[in-house]
Amino acid sequence: MRTVLVTAAFLAPEAVALLEGAGLAVACTSAYPDEAELLRGIAAHRPVALLHRQGLVTAAVMDAALPELRVVARHGAGVDGIDLAAAAARGLAVTRAAGANSRSVAEHAMALMLALLKDLPAIARGMADDRWEKTSRMTRDVEGLTLGLVGHGAIGARVARLGAAFGMRVLAHDPLLPPGPLDGPAQRVATLDSLLPQAEVLSLHCPLDATTRGLLGARELALLPAGAVLVHTARGGVADEDALLAALDSGHLAGAGLDVFATEPLPPGHRLRTHPRVLATPHIAANTPRGAVGMSTGAAESIVAVLAGREPALPGAVVLRAAA
Repeated sequence: MRTVLVTAAFLAPEAVALLEGAGLAVACTSAYPDEAELLRGIAAHRPVALLHRQGLVTAAVMDAALPELRVVARHGAGVDGIDLAAAAARGLAVTRAAGANSRSVAEHAMALMLALLKDLPAIARGMADDRWEKTSRMTRDVEGLTLGLVGHGAIGARVARLGAAFGMRVLAHDPLLPPGPLDGPAQRVATLDSLLPQAEVLSLHCPLDATTRGLLGARELALLPAGAVLVHTARGGVADEDALLAALDSGHLAGAGLDVFATEPLPPGHRLRTHPRVLATPHIAANTPRGAVGMSTGAAESIVAVLAGREPALPGAVVLRAAA
């Protein structure tokens, strides 16, 4: 039986059923496999497809899986963990579950934003420590603040609508979209440098690639208004974490809500875990029943479609097409 190797310890039962219904066996690695473990899994199962959740799908991993390997399907929207150039050179198809988790991630971004603006983590810690800080703390109104979005794809567009529902003025910069007005409430801003000075809240929703790695560094953070809040649910490498910590230490940034990090899992004791101005979550924004199942079944359906020689059903699923 042909096998799909999942680069994680778990796959939603709905996705397993979809794959098994197409005559495919499913095998999983550990939660965070390194290259050596992926190579062992490939040697044991000779997979026709990799369903990529964690780790890196490198050229060496692809070579070890050939000639059986036909497709690498990403459990999520970002494909930065897959060597796309190597996949193209080897004639492999690469797909993603684009848009499947957009509602879940947008709501998580909004939750981080509201919690920071209302200073909820610090207030809750005070209550737990038996402090009653009714007169010593002030929080911020959300209505009337300017929300700046870097990226206006499926997730960014949802955040725009949620922010507008709270009465925020919404601006967005996204060079990947065709010229012209954006759908929804966000006003388009031509450059990042013109967006940042206006963004009292900045939320990142762009992919990680050569053009966005380190996009938000010390210079860019300095362009934000004093007291701005950063929300980051995109990909860890987009923001320079040393520069971010410096901006938080200085007080230029009032807070940061972070769900993604340059190194994951984030090492124990890392300052982004413990900083008093940081509200950190463990890359969990998509972990709702709807989001998790949507990503799993979207990736699984893409595998079944590619192996059957047809188009995946999920819009925007195809990143690379297999060589004819």
